[in-house]
Amino acid sequence: QVQLTESGGGSVQVGGSLRLSCAAPGRTSITYAMGWFRLGPGKGREFVATISWTSEAAFVADSVKDRFTVSRDTASSTMYLQMNDLKPEDTAVYLCALDLSGIATSIAQRYDYWGQGTQVTVSS
Repeated sequence: QVQLTESGGGSVQVGGSLRLSCAAPGRTSITYAMGWFRLGPGKGREFVATISWTSEAAFVADSVKDRFTVSRDTASSTMYLQMNDLKPEDTAVYLCALDLSGIATSIAQRYDYWGQGTQVTVSS
């Protein structure tokens, strides 16, 4: 079983920034891609960002493009989501996910493991 732990969520005002982290187990025997999804109030699960094992492939959803950046530190098994210029519609529980294929993807069903999530609240 793979455990993922998100951190960095909180409450900010419109225009503020947050940096989310997702710690994966430090097992070097497996390679994996990672992704961020979010669950907003009254909304379904929404893709936010993904990054491949080598970090060569990384992309974000159009709704957060130019505001959010995904990165990872393979040595520490940690993925980051830098969120700038936050808007009220970014309010959600942000979930980290891990895909054993190692291929970056926006398709939630491709992910094998999920974290519990971290709450992000943006107020005006």
